[in-house]
Amino acid sequence: MSSPLVSVLLPVYNAERYLVAAIESILRQDYPHLELIAIDDGSTDNSLAILERYRKTDDRITVVSRENRGLIATLNEGLAMARGDLVARMDADDIAYPTRLSRQVALFDQQPQLAICSTGVDRLLGRRILSGAPDPIYWQCSLRILSNFFTIFMHPTVVYNRRVIPQDVLFYDASYVHAEDFDLFRRITERFEAAMIADSLLAYRIHGESVTNKHKRPMRRTHLKIVVENLTREALVADADVLLDIGKAVNMDTVRSAAETILALGGRISAQPPETRPSYEEGALNLFYFLYRMIGDEQPQLTHEFLNRTAKWGKIRRRERYGLRISALAPQLSRLSIAANKRVDGIARHWQSIPASAILQHQRST
Repeated sequence: MSSPLVSVLLPVYNAERYLVAAIESILRQDYPHLELIAIDDGSTDNSLAILERYRKTDDRITVVSRENRGLIATLNEGLAMARGDLVARMDADDIAYPTRLSRQVALFDQQPQLAICSTGVDRLLGRRILSGAPDPIYWQCSLRILSNFFTIFMHPTVVYNRRVIPQDVLFYDASYVHAEDFDLFRRITERFEAAMIADSLLAYRIHGESVTNKHKRPMRRTHLKIVVENLTREALVADADVLLDIGKAVNMDTVRSAAETILALGGRISAQPPETRPSYEEGALNLFYFLYRMIGDEQPQLTHEFLNRTAKWGKIRRRERYGLRISALAPQLSRLSIAANKRVDGIARHWQSIPASAILQHQRST
């Protein structure tokens, strides 16, 4: 598979603030055999003008502009246009490091049976880059099993191998709006091999207008819908409606039922064969964290109830345990505790966006 064409899919919607950095990072890749397919999904800012300016200077760029149809339609349109054996995702607010594509192409060359490859990320908050650390579960656990519980890869880091993935699998399903990547990754890993490159090869920008932040609630509901489908198929949950119910409304009843489901899931996982049990345990722990964070965001005073019933106080951070235990005496303090942790975790986001050249220089020096 030496020097295959890589088609980079770049959906764009009102991304003028960050778009130049994203485009420059692709055009500066040390792997030159690529095409950039940029689809402007009905932007109302200057995104299209920026795209057209670059198209005129680099014949590797194709620009499509039309009315707004949403991300899933845009991604499927890009897949249909792509000419490359390898198809890479890219977001208009992220920055790919110069070696990203060459590293991923090299892995496919070494392992031609791979269907999908992802990479680690650094996180970009305002002017600060937080270096990512590789998670050992990607090498200690089964990616197929993990993909039953959560979105195993960061979407803008993936590359798909169309020599392995058939056309009837490589598409984004409109039934899973805001979690279309979770659905696609589980379908791919169910049948084909996947791999993760430990190094951070992309700067993933965190900001208030990102798709993840703007659509958090419906994204969580769809996420739980996919988890329920997976766990039901594997006979790991007795009452699938419980997880769907807490996705619709976080209240005392749904929190208690979700806690009971987590405990029952742990019991069923304990009966798994020793070779697969650790992967299921890691997946179930991720589901616990997902529910804990959702409860904390929507009804912070109920986090204490959830942790008591799951008996998983030891799975959260020490400062959270301290604040939430106090809330047993004064439930309103749960909200203060969650808010305080968000302030500690948050880094000021009011800074101007960092130039692409500075990001690339940071990557070269680390």
